[in-house]
Amino acid sequence: MSLMQQFDAATVRVQALPTASPEIMLKLYGLYKQSTHGDVSGDRPGMLEMRARAKFDAWASRRGMNTEEAREEYVEYVEELLGE
Repeated sequence: MSLMQQFDAATVRVQALPTASPEIMLKLYGLYKQSTHGDVSGDRPGMLEMRARAKFDAWASRRGMNTEEAREEYVEYVEELLGE
């Protein structure tokens, strides 16, 4: 199975996770966005936009990581979370 197929499968399987902590969800979000869109762009949301700011920071923490690396890490992390 190609990396892209594994990534696509992982994005479906991740929905089977039981309720996850905010830290887990932010890590998944950051890896997903880096995998699909590359480096974050735009301005960091303001302090009162806590959710948007946390998501921006999670994505920005992956800045410089190429999409292949992000996909590999996403797949590995989903497998780890699901105990596979």
